[in-house]
Amino acid sequence: MTNTPPTVPHTTHLTHNGEDTYAGTHLIIDLHNAQNLNNRTHIEQALRDATKATGATLLSLHSHHFSPQGVTAMAILAESHISCHTWPEIGFAAFDIFMCGDTDPHAAIPVLKAAFATDDIHVKELHRGQLRR
Repeated sequence: MTNTPPTVPHTTHLTHNGEDTYAGTHLIIDLHNAQNLNNRTHIEQALRDATKATGATLLSLHSHHFSPQGVTAMAILAESHISCHTWPEIGFAAFDIFMCGDTDPHAAIPVLKAAFATDDIHVKELHRGQLRR
């Protein structure tokens, strides 16, 4: 019996990168020394701008402003999601960007850097649901 990899059609819901096929790219992004982290409207606009830059489709946007500070926001995308959690008191924001298909999640990085006025950023990349061969 031969162990041949399954043939996967090139569909819009999978990510294809060279010979690799996987469910999607997941970026874990930490922003330090960031600004505008307690401004819910600003954060929502940053998520809209990041979504547009990546080529994803925004389905809905939800956010909550905590008292006395901090915002959690979630952009639900046809291609998955972008989430944001902020700690204004320490200038920190945590973003998750998970996207599949023909999107470019990395295109959100310069948008986030500009929106939150920082170059102090750390990015980890995961390929989720990698097709096992």
